[in-house]
Amino acid sequence: MKRDLAHDLFQSYKTGFTKKKKVIEERSQTPGDPTLIASVLSELIQQRDWDAGLAEGTLFATWPQVVGPEIGQHTTPLSMLDGRLLVQCSSTAWATQLNLVGPSLLEKIRSSAPGALVESLDFIGPQAPSWKRGLRTISNGRGPRDTYG
Repeated sequence: MKRDLAHDLFQSYKTGFTKKKKVIEERSQTPGDPTLIASVLSELIQQRDWDAGLAEGTLFATWPQVVGPEIGQHTTPLSMLDGRLLVQCSSTAWATQLNLVGPSLLEKIRSSAPGALVESLDFIGPQAPSWKRGLRTISNGRGPRDTYG
């Protein structure tokens, strides 16, 4: 049954009774109470020591903003292992130039992404296609040509 507001208003004037608003009081945090997802996630991140991993993921996601649009257009961060950030460049010329300005770029990365523990940068050029496929390969094989009669 729908509530008729006009009828309720008429009844309150007729009887002189008005409903009071419910006062919602703050609830203390007891087990079983609902909590904000942000507080749950921040607590989980702290408990599991995921701060460095999240900082590295943020560095990878915001790479063009961290290093600048020109460098970001010609580079892609590939992996982070033991503090060494591996960056693939669009050409070997870019890799050579970035090796020269590596220390200043490293300082820029450290100031922009303080949680990411980047100790050194490794720049590589574009990779040639590899003919090695799968776990079982023959050493000294000639690639796909070794199966032709």
